[in-house]
Order: sequence, then structure tokens, then C-alpha cells
Amino acid sequence: MKDEWRTRIGTSDELSKGMVEFEGKRYLDGRASDPGELGWMRGAPPSADKRITFERDDFLEFPKIRWALSHMRELTATVNVWRGACQSSRLQGDDRTVEIDALTFTDTTGRKRRFPEALIDTYTDGILVLHRGRIAYERYFGALTPHLPHACNSITKSYAGTLTAALVCEGVLDDTKTIPHYLPELRGTAWDDATLRQVMDMQTGLAYTELYVESTSSVWEYARAAGWRPRPNDEQGTQTCADYLRSIKKAGVHGEAFAYKSVNTEVMAWVMARVTGRSFAQLLSERLWAPLGCEEDGYVIVDSAGMPMAGAGLSATLRDMARFGELMRREGEWNGKQLIPASVVHDLQKPDHCLKFPLMGCDYSYRSQWWMTHNELDAIEARGIHGQRLYIAPKAEVVIARFASHPIASAALSDPITMPQMFALGQMLRR
Repeated sequence: MKDEWRTRIGTSDELSKGMVEFEGKRYLDGRASDPGELGWMRGAPPSADKRITFERDDFLEFPKIRWALSHMRELTATVNVWRGACQSSRLQGDDRTVEIDALTFTDTTGRKRRFPEALIDTYTDGILVLHRGRIAYERYFGALTPHLPHACNSITKSYAGTLTAALVCEGVLDDTKTIPHYLPELRGTAWDDATLRQVMDMQTGLAYTELYVESTSSVWEYARAAGWRPRPNDEQGTQTCADYLRSIKKAGVHGEAFAYKSVNTEVMAWVMARVTGRSFAQLLSERLWAPLGCEEDGYVIVDSAGMPMAGAGLSATLRDMARFGELMRREGEWNGKQLIPASVVHDLQKPDHCLKFPLMGCDYSYRSQWWMTHNELDAIEARGIHGQRLYIAPKAEVVIARFASHPIASAALSDPITMPQMFALGQMLRR
């Protein structure tokens, strides 16, 4: 690969061409890392140096990730999220591409940027902007196309949190009950005295770490158990996600602090499945995909027992994710039907039950697996590693759905560009 980079960008005196540096390491930039340019998975069959497989366990490494996030179904076991038998709902267009491409904004470092160049600089795979429910802007890059599902990563959590909150509102679930009330299997574990609400809001004390840059972090054992990463043939221990959840012990006090840990979402989805008799994938299909008139089926990664990965396993098309965002902007209403109780959406913005924390200069809070900005657009966000984002700005009547494959999992390097970019777009469309 180093020889390929040198061929592409020239000698060491020309490293600025086609290369960027993050955290002291050089990477191909957004254009040079385009999967089509690099030829991943081309050929019949692809040559060994262009092949991406699950077994090698490097499909999430850059630049292979730029192809992999649009092809997760080809890499690991998944379950379908059926769109139903009805005709898809139509998203009308109100094209404002020229206006949006001309937008400039200042990132958090003080650098002035143009909207389209910022998309390339943050390794965007696709972006769709709805204004008042109509498509104002839609662009695709790299391996992504309109009909192709892309990994949502932790945006999956916001789908799961919305369904759980709806079931609480409908009286099917009680968020004051402790987890063993629904899942006796988790007695004696970290969740023995945790309430469903504490799990929904990531306010649990767990002996678990979620540090993507550390190969020994707990998140990778969870990923292997959930089917997101391969298991070594000689590995002992937990074989399924449920097995892994039963192994986690308590560390700290529940309800005192926000602590983002994906395993909470798996517990939450397990509760939903136990009480309703429907898997997370089935609930997605019946309560969202089919009623919204999604254009394409989605799919969710499953473990060896067939349990869908609710913390990060969903893949959806950009348009169908935008439909979900528009549903939330419209407070749960879609074509005259209330698919999600309006109180679920209203509850997200209530200030009295939120533990607030600083994030990129904003006073964020977290509720029911959603991020609240509390900015002047009242924006809420669903966020996923490597740049996934669903940004809903009610006061601007805007929904922004974005997929990306940034080299760095953490948003710390893309947020300084992406957050002011989305805010500036919301302000422009608000006028």
C-alpha cells in the first residue's frame, strides 16, 4: 500500500498532495481514498490485494473501510428489515444544490470552508438534506449509491431508543423497573439494580470500556460476540451477545453520571424483544420501515444466536434514514398517522431530567439514545463512529442525513468541521 500511495502522490517532497495527517499518521485524503479509485473488490474474482473479507478482520481499517461500510451484508451475517409490501412514500424535490454548494462557514479552528470541499475533507460517502420534507440537496461519493444501504453504526441506537421510548409511553414497558424484572438472566450482573431508564440514558456504572483506539478495550470483545468482528478459531469465552452481557460486572453507581457504553443498547433491545416477542429487526420493519414507506429493505448484523446488534448493527439507505429523521422532526406523525407518540419527541428536549455535559462548545445532553444540542435550532442528533450523522433541526425545518467513512472512529477530528457545517446550513435554510 505504501508503494501505491507513493505512486499516487509522488515523492516525499509532495506529501501534501493526496495526503492528510491525523494524530501524527498520514492517510489518503477524501479524494485519493475513493474506493473506485483504489479498485477494491474489482475483478472476477478480485485479486488478493484488492479483496476485502470478514475473516481477515481488517475491513474496518482505512482505506478498506470506505468500501466496507457500504457492503456490510457481504461481509457478515445479517437479518433483513423488510420495507413491507406497500409502495414507497415519495420524497418530493426542491433542489437547492447551487445555493448550498455556495455556502461558506467557519470551522471551530477559525478556518473558512466551502460546503462541498468540507464534505470531501470529512470523507463523506453521502449526504441528503430535507427542508420542510422536500429534498433540497443529495450527493453520493465513493462506494455509495441511492439504493445501497450503508452502515449507520451508533445511529442504530437512536432507532432502538425511539422504539423503547414509544413502548414506555404506550405502557408496554415501565422505565422505572429494574432490568432483571424483564430479564432474570441479568440478575447478579452489572444491571442487577439498574432501571430501564438508566439504561436508556446511558447512566449505568459498568466494568466495561469503549475505547476504539485500544485493541484490548471491552468494545472489541462485545463486537466479536455481537457478530461485528470475527472470532478467532481458538478463542474461548462468550459466544453470543447475551453471553457477553451476562459476564459484565458493576463498577460505580447507576444514575449519577453519563457514560456512553454500547452494551446498554443491547440490554434495552433485549428487553423489547422479551416483552413484545418481536426482535429488534422485526420491530424496525413493523413500526418504522413499512409505515414510513421506505424505498429499500434495511438489514442488521446478527450474532451466532440470531440476535440483532442494536448498538451499531443497522444498515440503511440515505433516503430511508432521512425519512426517519423527518418522522422525528414531525413529532412522530407521518401522512396523517402517529407512528411514534409525540410525547417521545417532546421528552427529548425537556431540560429538567437531563445530565448536561460540554461537547464541542455546546451544552449537550443525552436522552433515550439521542444527543440534544440545546442550540438555537433546537437540534437533536443521532451519531455514529467514522462520521455517521442524523441531524434534526426543528426550528429550521431541516433534516440532514449523512454517511461517512472517516479514517478515525472518534468524531473528535471531524466534528470541528461537521458541527459548524450543519449548523450553518440550518441557519441558511431557516431564513
